[in-house]
Amino acid sequence: MRLRQRFGHRPRSRQAGDALLALPLGLIVAIVLVDVLTPDGLPLGPSLLIVAPALTASFASTFMTGAVAALTVVGMVVIGLQSGHLLGGTMSFGSQLIALLVVSVIVTVFRYLRERHARELALVRTVSEATQRVVLRPLPRRIGPLRVGSVYLAAQEESLIGGDLYAAVRTPTGTRLIIGDVMGKGLTAISDAALLLGAFREGAHRQATLPDLAAYLDHSVCWNLADPAEAEKAGECFITAALLDIPDVSSLVHVVSCGHPPPLLLRGTKVSALLAACPAPPLGLGELTAAAYHVDTFTLEPGDMLLMHTDGVIEARDARGAFYPLAERAAYWGHHSPAALVHHLRTDLLAHAGGHLADDAAMIAVQRSRRPAPTEAADRPPARPDMEGDHAPDSAM
Repeated sequence: MRLRQRFGHRPRSRQAGDALLALPLGLIVAIVLVDVLTPDGLPLGPSLLIVAPALTASFASTFMTGAVAALTVVGMVVIGLQSGHLLGGTMSFGSQLIALLVVSVIVTVFRYLRERHARELALVRTVSEATQRVVLRPLPRRIGPLRVGSVYLAAQEESLIGGDLYAAVRTPTGTRLIIGDVMGKGLTAISDAALLLGAFREGAHRQATLPDLAAYLDHSVCWNLADPAEAEKAGECFITAALLDIPDVSSLVHVVSCGHPPPLLLRGTKVSALLAACPAPPLGLGELTAAAYHVDTFTLEPGDMLLMHTDGVIEARDARGAFYPLAERAAYWGHHSPAALVHHLRTDLLAHAGGHLADDAAMIAVQRSRRPAPTEAADRPPARPDMEGDHAPDSAM
């Protein structure tokens, strides 16, 4: 029973590999038979047998590549015994046999190195997925009276997350959201994103107003840069961000912009940018400019869609160098649900950029429900999270 369970449900790729294995094995048998049965002894073996292990290495495992290589050598020995070249000590045949052995070993070793690299890459992706779950928690499809869709695309193929960030936290009166973009890429950007997300999840509950929350986040970034281990980054690290407060019982949305691209409001077929009257500098630069955080208030009626994004979306270029027309494309799919909207935008964005983004990209679509929805905790992962992005490759790939 266990054998049936083990071998009866093999992946399709493994079954396809077994089918392809018949090709090199049939090639070995055909070459040996032709060489043995031909009266004049056509010298096919020395020149063609090496094709079998080389072909096997392109799709089979290291073990199967080695096994086919061994069968190739056996076939070469059979040809040598039948023709008398092996026992007769023919110099050319001995050289060909040695060359076959050497090439077979090289092919098998390269296949092993390729498998090891694939295992290491799979381990990296597993760690990246775990990091994603810890740092960038998935947003649920419903947060209080809000319907939500989110997508994240990392620019680096080996990563699922990067320097872009978003989060949502439920408060007694509504929902607070943040979307941001850390300057730079790589592990440093991920570290700064994790710092800001942790500060937001803590401060969103404690700070009474959005300006207080923005000031708290700015101080958190500055305190991190004041650490001796981060001193070399001082003055070089900043994070653009947009903070939003969406009350449950009001048709308003309050926004504080810290150098971040403005959200888009989709109302029917009309799309408008919610421009900040007095945007603050990016987080981390507040102490240098004595920032004042101004709250902009807009109307978010039931059925309206609010689309937040990072600059990796609007700065994506196609082959001709044209930027991605986010407002135009969002209007085309604005009648869909938030999850469907970001799904369509993700697919269209990758197609526009040729399958690979030069910068990380994140989007959040929020829609106020037309009828009340039960309160749902947004600062913990749901049982079945709505994660539209890969976090890549698709990392953007």
